[in-house]
Amino acid sequence: MQVKNKPVKPKGKLGILTPGMGAVSTTFIAGVEAIRRGKAKPIGSLTQMGTIRLGKRTDKKSPMIKEFIPLAELDDIVFGGWDIFEDSVYAAALNAGVLSRETIEEFRPFLESVKPMKAVFDQRYVKNLSGTWVKKGKNLFDLAGQLMDDMKTFKEKNKCDRLVVVWCASTEIFIKPSRVHQSIEAFEKGLKENDPEIAPSMVYAYAALSLGIPFANGAPNLTVDIPALLELADKNNVPVCGKDFKTGQTLMKTIIAPGLKSRMIGLNGWFSTNILGNRDGEVLDDPDSFKTKEESKLSVLEHILQPKLYPDLYDNFYHKVRINYYPPRGDNKESWDNIDIFGWMGYPMQIKINFLCRDSILAAPVVLDLALFMDLASRIGFKGIQEWLSFYFKSPQHAAGLYPEHDLFIQLMKLKNTLRYIQGEDLITHLGQEYYD
Repeated sequence: MQVKNKPVKPKGKLGILTPGMGAVSTTFIAGVEAIRRGKAKPIGSLTQMGTIRLGKRTDKKSPMIKEFIPLAELDDIVFGGWDIFEDSVYAAALNAGVLSRETIEEFRPFLESVKPMKAVFDQRYVKNLSGTWVKKGKNLFDLAGQLMDDMKTFKEKNKCDRLVVVWCASTEIFIKPSRVHQSIEAFEKGLKENDPEIAPSMVYAYAALSLGIPFANGAPNLTVDIPALLELADKNNVPVCGKDFKTGQTLMKTIIAPGLKSRMIGLNGWFSTNILGNRDGEVLDDPDSFKTKEESKLSVLEHILQPKLYPDLYDNFYHKVRINYYPPRGDNKESWDNIDIFGWMGYPMQIKINFLCRDSILAAPVVLDLALFMDLASRIGFKGIQEWLSFYFKSPQHAAGLYPEHDLFIQLMKLKNTLRYIQGEDLITHLGQEYYD
């Protein structure tokens, strides 16, 4: 990773485009507008509320991240995207039921002005949804071209200097990489031949990367993490990252599990279950879509606890994840975790977690941070996988041959050290006795 361009304050507008304009996107858009008008604080956003320590503790230098690193200003953001329903952000926000009607009505004219473009959609990949605002084309290559036209038109119409695409749409069914995913030549041939192994999310990613637009994947789909699209990202010098926003139950796991491991406390089993009633819950009620989410959520503990290194503590622990669609709950997801642990001399103990969270409230600041950081990465010449943004994902993308880093605290250190590196500051290693010399 090399900083090719000196980070400077960006000029012009940043367009943030979201495939999927449902609960997460509308909450994100309404929230940014509320912050811009001084009606809310950007709680949950590292770029807006976080600080970064520079030098020794005795130097007492901890500027705000947004003052230390040149990020796009919130006033310079323009919103757009695609959805399978024609609803404006105002109507979609009312339907999502995340924000109060009073809050939504306060920003009604602005929210009504943001309307989705027709989506690329294939119901085979999201079986429990049926779209009405959908593009038609002779093949997937044609649909990708239509998406590129959308991006160019949006940029010109809104006088944007730069664009970023953040996938906020539903979870697609579980698929594994196949031959069509192995090279850009095979992938483009597959687009022209309507290969059924090419998911709609991949078409969006292909369109964005072809135009040099950064792409972040907020769902657990196989999307930009295939050789063909990584090859395209490298060829066009575009940053990518993913996948699956780390918000509720998995966020708790990446906080608790590192603590258990740091104190060498053993684990016999971790049972997790959830209820939620939003569109995400409806989609995940399909076993094939749930399989995609399950793979994402199950991988976390294995990589954090490293049972091969600590067999006496973590060998053969039982891990089960359940998600249940329960319409009355809406976006207010509730999760339960039962954690069976053991300590000194093998004596058993338990931890119980009951997390009543709001999925989209936790996801909205993640979308903002990813868009701003990916824009930064693009401006300074970073390309390919941005592993320093693993902090935001359940299944962080990583280089071939590496295991993903899931420990939230290591992820945060990596992120902040990357920002220090970008600005030419000393990295913080927490090493040595220099304070006592």
